[in-house]
Amino acid sequence: MKNNTNFTKKIIAGKYKGKTLKLPSKTTTRTSKVIVLESFFNTIQFAIMDAIFIEVFSGSGSVGLEALSRGAKKIIFMEKDRDALKILHENIAQTNPAVCEVLSGDSFTNIKTAMNRVKNLGESAYLYIDPPFSVREGMEDIYDKMIELIAEFPHELCEMVIIEHMSSLELPEIIGEYTKMKTKKFGNTSLTYYN
Repeated sequence: MKNNTNFTKKIIAGKYKGKTLKLPSKTTTRTSKVIVLESFFNTIQFAIMDAIFIEVFSGSGSVGLEALSRGAKKIIFMEKDRDALKILHENIAQTNPAVCEVLSGDSFTNIKTAMNRVKNLGESAYLYIDPPFSVREGMEDIYDKMIELIAEFPHELCEMVIIEHMSSLELPEIIGEYTKMKTKKFGNTSLTYYN
């Protein structure tokens, strides 16, 4: 098996453009495709400035660190996998650890902590959710749990919810107080936006 250090990607734009991020082994996490990230950041490019950004199921943290590079002021990462957490901390160290917070453990439990952080700052956040694809063993109910998580997130604390998911998955038009704005497909991967 290849060593994890063979899996890398670079920050695409902004303050930390060109910094190389390590990626966890592909058995436990999946990295967001460059084309997906570029489309996402083109969609919210100016809105992200001075915003709070929460990356749920962070893996290497590539989405959150891209947001940081492009001007977000605080990033909250949520990750449970031990190997991914180690790499996440190494990647954060290359940028600005002072504005990054890592909530390790189950994202479905830690979301309340993330909500409280945003509430205490008196602001609202962008919520980027990239769950493990449900075809993985033990992950069959991941999307149901994710929908519950979104429904519980108070709308006054949330600017927008963005879900990266399998294109074959049809997400509901309405989740709690959030309404689907659009879905963009990139082959097997899609991005769906709610506000």
